[in-house]
Amino acid sequence: MAITVTASALKQIKKVLSQQENVEGLRIGVKKSGCSGYAYVLDFAKQVKSEDTIFDHDGVKILVDKKSLNFIDGTELDYRREGLNESFKFQNPNVAGTCGCGESFSI
Repeated sequence: MAITVTASALKQIKKVLSQQENVEGLRIGVKKSGCSGYAYVLDFAKQVKSEDTIFDHDGVKILVDKKSLNFIDGTELDYRREGLNESFKFQNPNVAGTCGCGESFSI
């Protein structure tokens, strides 16, 4: 089981985490949402929970709960600039389809 992070994503994660106090790392998960079924969730992890799997990337902790890991195992997290927009992008090999707006996905 693995979550990988590109160099550009790692740089951005380090930047935003450095602006926070008392965080363990970045939490990645999924929630039921949208017209396709699931959406990604990014949040600051204030504490490590017993159900978390921790992925260490150059000293940065990426925390994923066991339920979410089933949906995003093998995912690569990237950070891209496209024109004036900047955002994290998920390259998830488990996705069967996405909605028209790209905000949700199905497995």
